[in-house]
Amino acid sequence: MLILDTNHYSEIERRSRPGQLLEERLRAAEDEAFITIITSEEVLKGWMAVLQPHRHQDHGVRAYADFHHSLDGFRDWFILPWSEDSAAIYARLKGSRLHVGTKDLCIASIALEYEATILTRNIADFAKVSGLKVENWLD
Repeated sequence: MLILDTNHYSEIERRSRPGQLLEERLRAAEDEAFITIITSEEVLKGWMAVLQPHRHQDHGVRAYADFHHSLDGFRDWFILPWSEDSAAIYARLKGSRLHVGTKDLCIASIALEYEATILTRNIADFAKVSGLKVENWLD
């Protein structure tokens, strides 16, 4: 089982060349790929920041079109939930003072719950989490 960190998912969402190559590699992979509800939250927060200046104007048509595309993209993914087990793992990890960002620690908690490998460019932080499998499929 593979879980895409937000930096991997965003490349697919942006339809970048690295994202296209990542999609090809995911199709060829033996494991299924998922995103987490945390990645969904991060993507939506990013869009809210982009759209904020356009809320009460006729401008921003392109930004809203891109946002719409982003929302449609979620339909192509099974989104792993934040669960009681994830929360318990998170609490244990947080108590370990690993110096890993909150959202990354949440994604790591879900990955540990499912015994999944995280695909991320942020190997250094995720590698601090004992027992977590991490790979970078973009670089």
